[in-house]
Amino acid sequence: MITPLLIAFGTVLLAELPDKTMVAALVLTTRFRRPFAVWIGVAAAFLLHVTLAVTAGSLLRRLPTTPVRLVVALLFLLGGIVLLRTERDDEVSVATTEQTPFLRVALTSASVVGLAEFGDLTQLSTAGLAARYSAPIVVALGAWCALAVVAGLAVTAGSWMVRHVALGLVQRVAGLAFIAFGLLTAITTLA
Repeated sequence: MITPLLIAFGTVLLAELPDKTMVAALVLTTRFRRPFAVWIGVAAAFLLHVTLAVTAGSLLRRLPTTPVRLVVALLFLLGGIVLLRTERDDEVSVATTEQTPFLRVALTSASVVGLAEFGDLTQLSTAGLAARYSAPIVVALGAWCALAVVAGLAVTAGSWMVRHVALGLVQRVAGLAFIAFGLLTAITTLA
């Protein structure tokens, strides 16, 4: 039983590290300055996705991927535009975001990541691994642990950035990254 767990962990960790979701978690952390709340929300979204993946198995491959990916592309484009157009007053931003309730930050994080991950490569990989090994709970545990580790790395990096990098710069880079992810998602979906 350890083999499917390790394979799921390794496969999902490597697939998720350079993924848009890691960037989203990092940006959410710099925006809200509530790293634990962001991690809880992201981890909850990942739990939902892993559960869907292992229970649905091969049915996930039959979902209409083009509309889902186009919606994700549109949301990333809109998010990038909002980030680039929003002027930040760091002192006001800190006061406002540090007062944002824990549950609101967690739910916002879960929503952003939950939508971005729907039908993602890691979700499909998890479904395939669950079907291959006939060990859905073990595969789910391995996949979720990998996703939680990636979220932890993103939240840690975001926390460091809040202390060492000008938030205006982070916001501009994040806005451009979101637009790039949106365009890349749209182009690869329509190509």
